[in-house]
Amino acid sequence: MYLLELEDDYKILIDCGMDMDRNRDPKKEQMSLAHSMFPFEPTQINVVLLTHAHIDHSGNLPNLIREGYEGQILCTAPTLPLTQLLLQDMANLNAKRLKSYQAELTAAGGGGRRKKKKKGAKIDPDNLYLERQVDETVDRVVTIAYHQKFRVRKGVEITFIPTGHLLGAANIVLEVTENGKKTTIGFSGDIGRNDYPLLPDPQRMPEVDYLLCESTYGSRYHTTTGTQAEALAEIIRSTCIDNPGRLIIPAFSVGRTQALLYTINKLYTEGGFPPVKVFSDSPLAMKSTRVYEKYLSYLNDDAKAFHEQHDQLFDFENLVYVQDLKQSKALANHAEPCIIISSSGMISGGRVEHHVMTNLPNPYATILMIGFAAEGTLGAKLLKGMRSLSIAKDQEIPIMARIESIDVFSGHGDLGDLTQFVKYQAPDRLKKVFLVHGEYESMVSFQNHLAAEGYNQVEIPEYGQTFELE
Repeated sequence: MYLLELEDDYKILIDCGMDMDRNRDPKKEQMSLAHSMFPFEPTQINVVLLTHAHIDHSGNLPNLIREGYEGQILCTAPTLPLTQLLLQDMANLNAKRLKSYQAELTAAGGGGRRKKKKKGAKIDPDNLYLERQVDETVDRVVTIAYHQKFRVRKGVEITFIPTGHLLGAANIVLEVTENGKKTTIGFSGDIGRNDYPLLPDPQRMPEVDYLLCESTYGSRYHTTTGTQAEALAEIIRSTCIDNPGRLIIPAFSVGRTQALLYTINKLYTEGGFPPVKVFSDSPLAMKSTRVYEKYLSYLNDDAKAFHEQHDQLFDFENLVYVQDLKQSKALANHAEPCIIISSSGMISGGRVEHHVMTNLPNPYATILMIGFAAEGTLGAKLLKGMRSLSIAKDQEIPIMARIESIDVFSGHGDLGDLTQFVKYQAPDRLKKVFLVHGEYESMVSFQNHLAAEGYNQVEIPEYGQTFELE
């Protein structure tokens, strides 16, 4: 979430993401206004630019509107339906949280004892938006084509540039003219990677005066060699074909699941693999997949050619979309080899937790992690090689399943990709680089790496810090 203020007090907000750690950071609480969850007055924002649909970039838009924002939200065409799906999913979760919260208050008022919340799990009911706020958010969206210079107002033009990562995702270039002087500012969303399933490669950003660059993988390279199809084929073959096992793949519903389904489809259709049953266990993933099918023109040439030949991208033999929770739990009784793809990707809630817990004692099962897992999640614990999992006092589950990890399906560019993104900018022209959207250690490492490449004007902003652009 970045706020650009012009000389005449015109205010542009770039992204409005949900910060899952907000309640744990006293500085962020102090920055918020007394009557608002934002560190600025929402009614004074003139326009919002959205890089892509993921919740950490879009998740607070309904709260912004609820607190009085009355302007437009500009994004690419595919970003609109994906954002709508993710915000609706969050609104449904919020409704359940509010119901639980109200039940606790009722129990406490009736003499019952309110359950003690886990540290960091505190909720503020005033910040939980519902479906009505999502509908109001969607009504504000205006879609802009890639590479189409759009005049926001006199002296302000924007351009959305494809960046891979997710369907419709973009980096944004702003050209601001004040007092006859033009200043260009580049905002990265999340930078994708080359040769990723379905998505076009990130495209070059023109030279700018100031650059905000994400740094998620600013300290590391992807380690898995080969293509997505090669890495996945090896795991499927060893788990489901050479052995009568089941493959559990935790995957985020929007973006990662579509890349998986498309890759499996190609293995079955063009790679000669026997069609092992595949269960996609996420209603959100099924809806998101339909969006990918609708916006074929935004996909890469490989996906377009595949669709031209086979008239589909995902609907292959033996693919089953699991509709409800009852069907999901019934998969535990499926006796034949199969692949189960379910969210969340870090195994931190969602239906996949049940699949993983059910199959941890199964020596014929493989749990395949295909992305980053934050500290404290079940995914992170499994990747550390633990041999058993405590689920209750004096009760442990032995981990007999095989735990595997590949990072070829990560939608984030690594250190090499981020370096290339910055190196499109000439060091002698670029006035400053701001490193954002990454763990502090990653940003420091990337800052040092860029210094070795000749980029010495690199800042790591603190939350709420303000910079004056010359």
